[in-house]
Order: sequence, then structure tokens, then C-alpha cells
Amino acid sequence: MRYLLLAFTFLFSITGFAQDSVEEATTKAVKGFLYGASINSPKAHDRFWAKELTYTSSSGERFGKEHLMSGLEGAEPKDPEDVKVWYGAEDIEVKQFGDTVVFNFTLTAEEEGKVTQYYYNTGVLIERDGRWQAVNWNATKVPE
Repeated sequence: MRYLLLAFTFLFSITGFAQDSVEEATTKAVKGFLYGASINSPKAHDRFWAKELTYTSSSGERFGKEHLMSGLEGAEPKDPEDVKVWYGAEDIEVKQFGDTVVFNFTLTAEEEGKVTQYYYNTGVLIERDGRWQAVNWNATKVPE
């Protein structure tokens, strides 16, 4: 009986650990991407967005990765010292469904140490080639 109890305890701790590690990994991926977006890194965008991406912008436009990447052609990442707007994530909620994650958060845009804009963002992420990528993304500007 004692061994059975230890086995169940171990099994539940592994399950909890796996959930925590997915939350940590997806949060790290999104925050890493937001850093890359802040410095306008085409490489960060290319790495984060899946080729099957459907992006719905806060202005109501819907487009794919190819269109999104076309806006970054020829762009060079900014020196972090020259960045005017830093993007961040607050109120993160991760919902795992098998090998798919729904990632909800409030995106912040910070200028001169003050948050000036908020957007509700929802991404559907899949793990591919050892990294989390967004296959679907929706952004909605939070009303003032």
C-alpha cells in the first residue's frame, strides 16, 4: 500500500510538473517574442509565427505570415538603447489542450517607463521543432 501511495504521489507530481513546464515554456516563448518585436527583429517574427498563421489585427484585418513578414523586409533589429516602445505581457492565462496551447494575456506598450496602450491578445500555439509557434493570433485594443 505504501508503494502504491508513493507511485500515485509521483505520478501526480510529474503531471503537475509537465503542466508547469508548458506554461513556463510558452510564457518564455511569448515574452521572448515580445522582446524581439520591441527591437523590430525579423528573425524573432519568423521564428515565432508558424507558416500556417492566421492573424487578426486590432484594426480588423486578417492576414497570414507571408503578409506579416513582408512588412519587415530589409528591417534591421534596433539597438535596445534606441527602442521607444517596449512590449510586455500581463494577466497571462495558459490553457493546454493536448499538444496545443491557448495563450491569453494583456499586451502592454510602454513608452518612457509608462504603459500607454493595452491590447487583449489570444494566441493558439503549437510546439514544433523544439519551439512554440503561433498558428492563430487575435489582438483587440482595450477601450480607454
